[in-house]
Amino acid sequence: MFSNTARLLVISVFSAMLVFFTYQHVYQLAAFSLLMVVLIIVEYFKQGTLVLAAKYYHIKDYTKTEDLLKQIKKPEWLNKKRRGFYEYMMGGICLQKHDFDAAERHYELAAQYPLRSVNDHVASLVHVANISIRQGKYDKAEAYLQLALKDKEKITAKMMAVIDLLKQELKKTVRT
Repeated sequence: MFSNTARLLVISVFSAMLVFFTYQHVYQLAAFSLLMVVLIIVEYFKQGTLVLAAKYYHIKDYTKTEDLLKQIKKPEWLNKKRRGFYEYMMGGICLQKHDFDAAERHYELAAQYPLRSVNDHVASLVHVANISIRQGKYDKAEAYLQLALKDKEKITAKMMAVIDLLKQELKKTVRT
């Protein structure tokens, strides 16, 4: 829930407390300060700045979202549940920048991890299918649409409409 700057500030405060409490021979509070430093560092590697990035992503501030996501140096170290959401947001940012190859890669990775809901998972598959149609990879688009329909009963009507549109477009394009 911290940005990297705030995280460093909190770590420096707890480190100063660690030194002070060790100097004063109050080892219980020194141990607590050390524990807090370790927890903040572990939290960085498991969650990164995703909570803040998600806040900006939902209000469509993609520049700030991208800045926060770029603060995560090793996304492969993120918690599995967090990694999927990281890839999903990066895919959305790449789509906004019209970098379709990178968006496709991020959405493919997002589909491999658990997301918030089945609809988010289907949305990432549909994005890959849509990009594949635009790039002329019709077999890949068909495969991803089939994957998207795996949990057909849990998909919202709006998402089903998008899938149907893509299927129609795929049929049109393949016939011509």
